[in-house]
Amino acid sequence: MSEPGSEWDFTSISSDRAPMSLDTTVAHPARMYDYYLGGKDNFAADRAAADAAIAAAPDMKVTAQANRAFLGRAVRFLAQSGIKQIIDIGTGIPTAGNTHQVAQEIDPSIRVVYIDNDPMVLIHARALMEAQSQGTTTVIQADLREPRDLLSHPQVRSLIDFGEPVGVNLVAILHFIKDEEDPGKIVRTLRDALPKGSCLVISHCTLDFTEPEVGVALRAIYGKATAPLVPRAHAEILEYFDGFDLVEPGLVHLPLWRPDSIVAPSLLERVHFYAGVGRLS
Repeated sequence: MSEPGSEWDFTSISSDRAPMSLDTTVAHPARMYDYYLGGKDNFAADRAAADAAIAAAPDMKVTAQANRAFLGRAVRFLAQSGIKQIIDIGTGIPTAGNTHQVAQEIDPSIRVVYIDNDPMVLIHARALMEAQSQGTTTVIQADLREPRDLLSHPQVRSLIDFGEPVGVNLVAILHFIKDEEDPGKIVRTLRDALPKGSCLVISHCTLDFTEPEVGVALRAIYGKATAPLVPRAHAEILEYFDGFDLVEPGLVHLPLWRPDSIVAPSLLERVHFYAGVGRLS
């Protein structure tokens, strides 16, 4: 068993031995993302779709790594800003440097609720919780597209005090919500449940930095997965922060959000995401 704060210790399922009730024949964005990050918790369909995406956009792995680094910087910001509880929605397959690990390294009392709708994520994340035996961290199965059900979930209510500031992570998740599913309304529903001082963390895929044909190819690939890819422009993503005050430097090209070191121009050319953090005042 892993000790608290250690690397995740799971048996690889890359051999395609699937848990019951898990459909391995259709690619899932969370497992594709795991593949981009060099993980082994993915199946043949995920790898085939991810390889096709990499062929269309060779910088998918770099973008995934940069997005993961942004998550760490944003979570450190939340913890250092005094946020004591975080809801991480669309957490994805566990890997190193997860939200609770980053946050609780700064403040062990921070409470974290992970939420995802993929059974594979639930299996791995729950195994980690058992290994670490941390009562301040839990994981539940819920769907961002049903925000009221998510907010009223008994485990969310048992760990999160909505009378105190909450950090909500929507990292690399909103671009899997179709326009007709009204992602703006989803974010507003979450916002309206939060007290002043709460923070919203968003990273989102964009085509503002790439060629249109790349977007066409990626949409086609993800269109055959369990969730489509819906890249959005800066102005569209900015609308999700309605009611929030953007913290410096605002909604920016992802590598430029409070980088730990000087950002190489070559990285900016390879990462196709925006990122930002807003605070309710």
